[in-house]
Amino acid sequence: MNWNLSKRCLAVLAMAASLTAQAGTVEVAGVKLDDTIHLANADLKLNGAGIRYKAIFKVYVAGLYLKDKKTTVPEVLATTGPRRVTIVMLRDVSNEEFGRGFMSGIQQNTEKSEKAKLTSQFLRFGELFASVPELKKGDIMTNDWIPGVGTVVALNGKKMGEPYPDIAFNNALLRIWLGDKPVDHGLKKAMLADTDDNRSNYR
Repeated sequence: MNWNLSKRCLAVLAMAASLTAQAGTVEVAGVKLDDTIHLANADLKLNGAGIRYKAIFKVYVAGLYLKDKKTTVPEVLATTGPRRVTIVMLRDVSNEEFGRGFMSGIQQNTEKSEKAKLTSQFLRFGELFASVPELKKGDIMTNDWIPGVGTVVALNGKKMGEPYPDIAFNNALLRIWLGDKPVDHGLKKAMLADTDDNRSNYR
């Protein structure tokens, strides 16, 4: 037996096992989310993920990605590096209904002074949904904050419109899920890495 060859084979197998463990996923409502992604030259970790419910219906899975784990809203909003919210649709939703939910979340969680500063970006964001007649089950929307670029919104990997330059705009988007009046309180806790709520949402 060639022991050197055997040792090399074992080393390769060990490396492969290590890579498999690193490239893990988290499953939420049948949706698999990567536990680590690469964005803007940084590795981001899945901070938390859960389900957006409307009444008894599961609408989408949302996951928050940050460079380091955060458990409070102020900590999340204070981050200035890359970050992402990934949304995976669990049912078909019209653009009007989906857009209305987003804009309502922004309105309820943004102070008047912030709204005044970001009016043009909010209007442009509201118009974004008109370009998509319907979001279908399985569609993936990403909202990325990229330093030096802005907030980049994409649907199924295709960029939607131009970036939104102010980090305050990205914070306003995050407050849809993390604000004082979030669209879903259970989802807020799950995205903030609340262990119990993550378990309850991973159905």
